[in-house]
Amino acid sequence: MPRLTVEGIGEFEVPAGKRLVKALREEAGTDQLHACGGKARCTTCRVEFVAGEPDRMTVAEKTILAERGVTGVRLSCQVLCDQDLSVRLISRLAGSGRADCGGAVTDQLMPDPVEWVER
Repeated sequence: MPRLTVEGIGEFEVPAGKRLVKALREEAGTDQLHACGGKARCTTCRVEFVAGEPDRMTVAEKTILAERGVTGVRLSCQVLCDQDLSVRLISRLAGSGRADCGGAVTDQLMPDPVEWVER
C-alpha cells in the first residue's frame, strides 16, 4: 500500500490507485476542498507536493491549471495514490467561507475519457 504523508497531520496507508482527494478526506480525515466533486473544473482541491509528485497528469488537470495560470500545485482530484506521496494542504474548508468541502467524489477519475500527459 502506498504511504500518504500530509504535512502537519500525519502518515497514512492508502489503497493503491485511490484518488488523492478521497484519501485526504477518508484516510487522513482532512477538510480538503473539492467544490466541483472531483471533475477538474474548479481547482479548489489544490495541494503542494513535498515529495513523490507523479510525473504524469491528466489532460483535464493540465488544461485547467494552464487556463487559470496556476503553477506549483496539483489537483488532488486528478492524482492517483499509486506511489508514496507527501503533500501540503493549501485548500481547506477551514477559513474558506464555504458551507462544506464539496460534492461526492467518484472512485474513478473524471472527466471521462481520462487522458495522461507528462507534467
